[in-house]
Amino acid sequence: MGIRNNKPLREAWVIFFFLGVVMLNFPFLHIFNKETPVFGIPLLVIYLMVGWPLSILVVYIFSIYLGKETDDKYISTEPPPDEETP
Repeated sequence: MGIRNNKPLREAWVIFFFLGVVMLNFPFLHIFNKETPVFGIPLLVIYLMVGWPLSILVVYIFSIYLGKETDDKYISTEPPPDEETP
């Protein structure tokens, strides 16, 4: 098994980091800061209460994937050497 290229994973971390920064920045907060409630809850509160756990879920999924990838890197595909009996 060859060594995997971690560049796409690193690029995805950077993309999702900037997506999270943009999500919690002025333009998007201004878009969702409306007087129209949804089920009696302001739209901005719903946006934050859905967006924040969603960003945490993305970080969790990436950490699980990264953990599996590092585990695969250290698992040897060769059988253990035979033990010699004296």
